[in-house]
Amino acid sequence: MATGHEGENGVKALSPLDQMFLMLERRNQPMHVGSLMLFQPPPGASAEDIRELVDQMAQGDHAEPPFDQRLTRKLALPFWTKDDDFDLSHHFRHIALPQPGRIRELLAMVSNLHSSLLDREFPLWETTFIEGVSDGRFAMYSKMHHAMIDGVAAVRLVERVLSTDPDARDMEPPWAVKRPARKKEGLVAGPTSALSAVMGGLKAQAKSWPAVTKALVSTYQQARKDSEFGDLFRAPTTIFNRRIGNARRFAAQSWSLSRVKAAGKKLGGTLNDVVLAMCASALRRYLIEQNALPDQPLITMMPMSLRRDDSDSGNQVGMVLANLGTHVADPSERMSLIKRSVAASKERLSKMSPAEIMNYTGLISGPAGLNLATGIAPKKQLYNVVISNVPGPKQTLYWNGARLEGIYPVSIPVDGMALNITLVSYGDQLNFGLIACRRSVPHVQRMLEYLEQGLVELERL
Repeated sequence: MATGHEGENGVKALSPLDQMFLMLERRNQPMHVGSLMLFQPPPGASAEDIRELVDQMAQGDHAEPPFDQRLTRKLALPFWTKDDDFDLSHHFRHIALPQPGRIRELLAMVSNLHSSLLDREFPLWETTFIEGVSDGRFAMYSKMHHAMIDGVAAVRLVERVLSTDPDARDMEPPWAVKRPARKKEGLVAGPTSALSAVMGGLKAQAKSWPAVTKALVSTYQQARKDSEFGDLFRAPTTIFNRRIGNARRFAAQSWSLSRVKAAGKKLGGTLNDVVLAMCASALRRYLIEQNALPDQPLITMMPMSLRRDDSDSGNQVGMVLANLGTHVADPSERMSLIKRSVAASKERLSKMSPAEIMNYTGLISGPAGLNLATGIAPKKQLYNVVISNVPGPKQTLYWNGARLEGIYPVSIPVDGMALNITLVSYGDQLNFGLIACRRSVPHVQRMLEYLEQGLVELERL
């Protein structure tokens, strides 16, 4: 994975995973990730003060990496390069929420904003300042192409942009905040250097092949003999696993992190185990309501961060597959099955280096990506739903005195995977963001109620 602070004349190669996010993009399948940040203005701030703040944001015409990077091609391969004609007006927008400015209207607006593609002629990001939220609040919705950033990198950007000091003022907008100086690596200047960088990446991948092949054989053997494991491409076909349209529906809600951890402690499970059990219960209830619960258990894919440096761009993730036990009615038995399945996946990955895990993930998910891109085998499912849990800021954060009330992730539904559940922790909050194809997953907001019911089930155990 090439990382580093981009030089003015340098270009940075995209990893195979980053390139896959570009290749998968279509009109009905935008491949950007987003976030909704909800702020409470400082005491005494008026609507005029907020608009003055917006005006200050819009006056600048400067961006720092990765916000000043656009796509280019060398030797038919994509690279990031500095945009010398950066135009802030293309990326930053200011709108007002229709009254009465409830969260319902805010989520509907985010649903619409998240449905449109980013223009590849420009750096692949947009930020929308939304005023008029109830109780005098405002929000910022941002989206960046997934080829630019993963969940952990996005959280690092938030922590760099915001402050723990409620009295801090004259803070830069997110795109203008400078990154700490880092060692320049992964940068190339010309076609020869670009070719050398590509060849070096291929050699590094080749070194990992023996360990990756061994892990793949082990995965296949375990899947064959263990029905709880979930055989490769044996996830059942559900209503979530259809072709999708371009319209989105976003639902979001917060739960107490302490409450979720307490449930895990009583049941001998981790925070992730409880989150998966909550989601499994919600998915089971939703599918029963739709008269569409399959006899086989749903399989989830959980991205696992492999980031070991202080970088805040690109993707460095592996993949954990887990059996959600949605075919099991008893919540205690379902929780036990989830714990065993997650432990088995993590134990296998623990024997590999981060580079080997990334290549193993690519090898496992490559056919799934090809299937998503072509639809040649619609009944062959590697997994049914993505559930991603990203550790977020632990301290209360502020932006120019406005307190961050919550940060809600807005991820990506794709063909064959019409629902994505992502959550980010913040202080003592666990913020869930559910994004779905509006047509394929009707009334996705009902799952928020089902998530609460799933947590209550676990607490009663």
